[in-house]
Amino acid sequence: MTDVDCLYDKNPRTHSDAQAIEVVEDISALQADVSSAGSSLGTGGMSTKIVAARLATSAGVTTVITRSSSPGNIASIVRYVQSLKTSSSGSKVGDVIPPCQTPEALTRSNSTLSITAATSSYVETPLHTRFLPSHQPIRDRYFWLLHGLSPHGTIYIDAGAHRALAAKAGLLPAGVVDVEGTFAQQEAVRLVVVERPISPDAKITEGTGIEVGRALVNYSAMEIARIKGVRSSEIHGLLGYADSEYVALRENISFFERGSRSATPVLA
Repeated sequence: MTDVDCLYDKNPRTHSDAQAIEVVEDISALQADVSSAGSSLGTGGMSTKIVAARLATSAGVTTVITRSSSPGNIASIVRYVQSLKTSSSGSKVGDVIPPCQTPEALTRSNSTLSITAATSSYVETPLHTRFLPSHQPIRDRYFWLLHGLSPHGTIYIDAGAHRALAAKAGLLPAGVVDVEGTFAQQEAVRLVVVERPISPDAKITEGTGIEVGRALVNYSAMEIARIKGVRSSEIHGLLGYADSEYVALRENISFFERGSRSATPVLA
């Protein structure tokens, strides 16, 4: 609930040509719009609502943004969405669902949306933005790993380690390029893919690479700094013990959807 009817491609208070965004199929594309010049989606607390919508849709939940000053709109919107589900019961999950048919929607198109023509089954409904659920919802544990824990640091991994993780292998120390932050065993960290530097003493610059997911680690930041880049068989010789051959078990690693961004806050 917010102080405007829905999301707009521009700030409707300052741009008379602002167009409503009624249906969002790909929230990662909308995130790009948020950061673009002239966009108002990141102002007035709207960015936090985008984050909340991304969390909900990644868990398979349809999410709606609408005006809070008219709470009666909620029931109308729910009835409208239910009518869409009934009329499209033969469609597969993820098929395009028509947006609410406002007069403006009948005369415009928007690249971020899927707009369909009005039909004889016109249903009057308050203006709102509806975020469609992910085609592949994240399972509960992986959702918790991604969004329920604040990361305490960053582990930089190479492309080979990333491919191994995608193939359901655990994170071995050999695939770790560098580590940043202060964290203990079983704390959450970011996983960032970077190119392995030519010099083994080179430090990774903050902001380098692509964040791909989160992990709960088996070793502290200090321990990982000592064993990064080595074989698992060398861990005992370097630390005097070897609690695990893996820096992180595969079951404790979760990836973001391709193209999406992190949503959880950085722990100060």
